Amino acid sequence: MTSSELWTRATADRYDAEEDEMSSGTVLGPTLDFLAELAGDGRALEFAIGTGRVGVPLRQRGVPVVGIELSEHMAAVLRRKIDEDALPVTIGDMAATTVPGKFTLVYLVYNTITNLLTQDEQVECFRNAARHLTPGGRFVIELGVPPLRFLPPGQVAVPFDVSERHLGFDTFDLVEQILVSHHLTRDGDDGRYRRGSSRHRYAWPAELDLMARIAGLELDVRVADWDRAPFTQDSAKHISVWRKPA
Repeated sequence: MTSSELWTRATADRYDAEEDEMSSGTVLGPTLDFLAELAGDGRALEFAIGTGRVGVPLRQRGVPVVGIELSEHMAAVLRRKIDEDALPVTIGDMAATTVPGKFTLVYLVYNTITNLLTQDEQVECFRNAARHLTPGGRFVIELGVPPLRFLPPGQVAVPFDVSERHLGFDTFDLVEQILVSHHLTRDGDDGRYRRGSSRHRYAWPAELDLMARIAGLELDVRVADWDRAPFTQDSAKHISVWRKPA
């Protein structure tokens, strides 16, 4: 039984509209270039494929893509965009669910590994990726660096978005490595806000490297973004690539 919170139908139906900027060519172009290069002539498996924000355009680029998704509602939105024959999706937990065949690329974008709320499940996610990879294949994770440098003593909240229609901030449990992402979203023009929240387990890059080693993977490259900017101590996120030894 996964610890991930299950996305509802209402959340799934409005997801693409709320993440419109993340689906823009400016954001997706470098992402797709990066993933397509790693996939090469092989197949790609996306963990937590969601509504297909990345998987559908990657498939349209000619990369065969298969998905695993926990929420049937999110998968239903994806299915409106592309047929099952073109992009098969299996409903299940990305830490344990397996699909037929081997892949040159397994990827997990947009902080989604943090949906797994225990270290054990995150380790199993790495093992599941390794299980699906061909020798020499890569596992890619996109993940924010925990912004704990913004927390002075006694403070537990960090804002990440303050805009006209959205207020977002994270609160932290520093002992359990759990953050709760809080959202106040204005849906209409009447001034009312819809409140939502989700729980996540954050992890440092070094912790992920140890998880990869447990799974038999080795670090290939770590960069700050999909354009391959160098990863530094000031980077807000990282794109990490681990390789399954040939």
